Order: sequence, then structure tokens, then C-alpha cells
Amino acid sequence: MHIGILTGGGDCPGLNAVIRAVSLALINECGAKVSGIRQGFLGLIEKRTLELDSLVVSGILAQGGTILGTHNRCDPFHYFAAGGADVSAQLLAYVAELQLDAVVVIGGDGTMAIAERLSRLGLPVVGVPKTIDNDLPLTERSFGFDSAVAVVAEALDRLATTARSHGRVMIAETMGRYAGWIALEGGIAGAADVILLPELPYELEAVAEFCRAREAEPGYTLICIAEGAHPRDAGMVVHQKLKDSPDPLRLGGVGAVLAHQLQERLGSEVRSTLLGHVQRGGTPTAFDRILATQFGSYAAQLLKHGRFGRMVALQAGALTDVSLAEVAGGNRRVPLDHPLLQAAHGLGLSLGQ
Repeated sequence: MHIGILTGGGDCPGLNAVIRAVSLALINECGAKVSGIRQGFLGLIEKRTLELDSLVVSGILAQGGTILGTHNRCDPFHYFAAGGADVSAQLLAYVAELQLDAVVVIGGDGTMAIAERLSRLGLPVVGVPKTIDNDLPLTERSFGFDSAVAVVAEALDRLATTARSHGRVMIAETMGRYAGWIALEGGIAGAADVILLPELPYELEAVAEFCRAREAEPGYTLICIAEGAHPRDAGMVVHQKLKDSPDPLRLGGVGAVLAHQLQERLGSEVRSTLLGHVQRGGTPTAFDRILATQFGSYAAQLLKHGRFGRMVALQAGALTDVSLAEVAGGNRRVPLDHPLLQAAHGLGLSLGQ
């Protein structure tokens, strides 16, 4: 058995833990040969691989990022370096040249959509869900999310001390384009007073009124806002558009916009902090190391039993697998009846309504 592994899309903590688990399980249980594919699907187009033996994957469990590298703008069906041409046939030819029996694809929504299309063309694929946004359908959790939430919670802890000291409104902007899971869980863990999500367009005046009510006592307000959050009467704040990217919108800056708008309405000083890629970096939490290891081990079992076109998933706290076709193109947003939203209301937090 010869298996390829690639990491696609953005990096996140826990990728190396999956690479390690898949490789060691295949080597130890099946005597398989494992090849790492560099920079995601780009490595299958430009022929960049390396052998993953036990020595190579030892000591990488706690490392952030990915030893294979990744690429978030390489869709083989619209290859940027060839003017958007479909080079999937070239990719499949290289898979045949390598004599790969299957490919493990570790990534988020865009990566799984590409994997599903390749699966329909005959490539044996097993998917492993990776996204700090936690927005892949049919899985309760993706690795990397817990680590991102921990970063947000720590940032809010730190911002709270300066907010109290100066009597300020402090805003922390998190990642989360269309799904607000990071802002929701990070905001609650970091004791934010206001949490603003893409799923709940906010009323600017409601946020300002909430902050004004706190200016006397306790004298400060902590706001956690997802990058995709927006007022009810306006769209998302787009920082940049990339023409040759499968995901052309680059968000970022809604926290700064909100800070400017609130400053005009409040007596308190308002400051904004954009957490950005800090949420992606660093070592994975213990939870993510364990989840990523479980996902990798389960993926190896799917390969061992020839169950292709599937993605590893966590449902009701148990490992399972789902069809890539059911995942591709989907998005898992925060339900408006989610228990954490109910808890936020009970705590007296503002959701901008």
C-alpha cells in the first residue's frame, strides 16, 4: 500500500498531529509506504513529494503549522498558474506515476470540495476535517478550533485588564467569515460583555446603548466580534479581493470600523485589536492534539478497509465518517437556538440586538 498525504487551505494547530497519526498507523499496522505531498494540491501538480517514515514524523505532535506546507489558492480545476485552466488530468497522471493507492486530504470546506470532485474522477480519497472556524458540515468539531478559541480567550483576558485600568471599550476581532463559532466560544471563555456574530446582524445603536450603560459602572466594556459580523443595514467589511483565488474575499477591519462608530457615540475611549493569524499559529492544545490523533488514526482505518470518498467526523462525541459529497460546498453556522446563545442571554451579554 502506498498512501499520499496533503494539507490544503490555511494552516492551523494540529495538522502535524494528523500527519503523524496517519503515517504511523499505516506504517505499523499495514507496512505501508507513505508519501507527503508538499503545499497541498500544488504538490500533485508540480510534483513535489517526500517520504514520510517513522523518523520523519517523530517529534512533530506539538508543532504548529504543517511540515508539508500548504496552499490556499491552488484549485486544480482552476489552476492559478495556468490562467484558471483545469489541470486535474495532469494531477491524476502524477498520482498514477507515484502509484498511490489513495490520498488523505486534510483541510476545510474548499479543500473538501476539491477532494470530492477528484473522488468523482476516480481518485481514492479520505478526508480529515481541519478548520479553526469549526464550520464544516456533519462534524461537531474540527481540530484547530480549540486552539484558536484558547488564543481568543487569553487575548480577552489581557484586554480586560487594560479596559478596566483605563475605563475603555476594548474590541477584539476574531476570524470567522460566515460562522461565528470562534467569537462565540472565545467570547464566552474570555468573559466578553458583547459578542457579535455573522449569524446575527447587529444594531449599532443597541451596542452603543449597552456600552453607555456600563460607562459609570463597571466603567468598561469588552467586545468580541467575528470578522464576518456586520450591521443589519450593511454588508461585511472586505479588506481585499483576490481575482485568482477560489475564496476571493479577504475580510478584516470590522473591529476598527466598529471602534470608529462607537467612539462618536460614547464618552469612553474605544480601542480595537485585530487578532488575525495569531489564532492560527503556535502549538495545539492538548484537546486538539488528541482529536487530531484520533482523526488520523480513524482515517488510516478507512484506508485499510478501502472506504474511500469519506471524511472523518465527530458526531455525538463519537468518531464516524460521512460522505464527501454531503460535505462539499456546505457550511456549518451557529444555530440561532444554540445553547451557548441562550447562555449568553442568561449572563446578560449583548449580542447586538
